[in-house]
Amino acid sequence: MLHEILAKLQRKSQISLLRKHPNVSFKEIKLGTSNHFILHGNLKKVSIGEGGRFRNYVHVLVQQNASLEIGNNFFMNNFCSINCLDSISIGDNTLFGENVKLYDHNHAYETHPNFKLYSSEFTTAPIKIGNNCWLGSNVTVLKGVTIGDNCIIGAGSTIHKDIPSNTTVINHQELIFKTHQ
Repeated sequence: MLHEILAKLQRKSQISLLRKHPNVSFKEIKLGTSNHFILHGNLKKVSIGEGGRFRNYVHVLVQQNASLEIGNNFFMNNFCSINCLDSISIGDNTLFGENVKLYDHNHAYETHPNFKLYSSEFTTAPIKIGNNCWLGSNVTVLKGVTIGDNCIIGAGSTIHKDIPSNTTVINHQELIFKTHQ
């Protein structure tokens, strides 16, 4: 009983956060439990179309000057995350399986004259996902990728280059068996 009350309060808190932000618009959104929206005060835009549904333990980060646009009838399953430092757009009627991750950025680094990683500097490029797409469980989409309309991305795939419309991507992993004597 207490868990249900706390979950309801947390949902109301997240809806209130979205409503109060001047650059956020949404219609008929449904949230599960323990979702977490981190919205920078100076983000460019967040829009979520009608019928947006976010299951449990979803994480959405939209940073300064970034833009996140989600179409109508969007569904995001448990443990998904969107990390937006530049621009991410997701079309209508698109489904995310569990644990789908979107990153429109990478950490900046140098390889010459010495190798150096930058923990708080990033390179960015937009992500665009079309209408009527299904990203299976554990799919990761990296910066600069466009996925066309009517695509199915198989579970466990890492998408690092564009996918044309009407395409199915299969994560082909070869299982190798060795018998022990």
